[in-house]
Amino acid sequence: MHIEKLKLPGTLLITPKKFGDERGFFSETFKAKQFNEAVPGVTFLQDNHSLSRDVGVLRGLHFQTPPFAQGKLVRVSAGKVLDIIVDIRRGSPTYGQHIAVELSQANWKQLWVPAGFAHAFITLEPDTEFLYKVTNPYAPNNDAGIRFDDPELAIEWPMPVADIILSPKDTQLPNLKNIDNPFIYGENC
Repeated sequence: MHIEKLKLPGTLLITPKKFGDERGFFSETFKAKQFNEAVPGVTFLQDNHSLSRDVGVLRGLHFQTPPFAQGKLVRVSAGKVLDIIVDIRRGSPTYGQHIAVELSQANWKQLWVPAGFAHAFITLEPDTEFLYKVTNPYAPNNDAGIRFDDPELAIEWPMPVADIILSPKDTQLPNLKNIDNPFIYGENC
């Protein structure tokens, strides 16, 4: 398993080894010991799996507030996405900055998204399956998000906004400057 630190403090790109032959492949996609050496103290409580049938399905930018803030280890088992994470920790040297990482069945990469980051992905291939390991279960009263097209974030999406497919909920999200932000760099995340 190869682990690489990314430019936003606390974020990691993880590439598990994949062993293949004419029959197919085998991969250990998660090993608690190795992961906890890189990210101490994390316990995953739930696994989630989503399917997006069309190209251009955008889910996010989502996060959960304390005490149900979530860290996420995300990957793609079929298809391809552009995954975006935004640092929303007040006082962070990278507050409001984002990174974009392509995750796909082909590249087999995983992204560690700590609590204190907003997360989104947009599908680049049809029938994309996205898997997440999360550190807290879904808590509807702590569910929050940021508009995907917040001009201050300046995220470059891989297609025109008119072609992006959103849920009704995601069309109503506020810009970063208008959220009730409980995350403080170095304190609760």
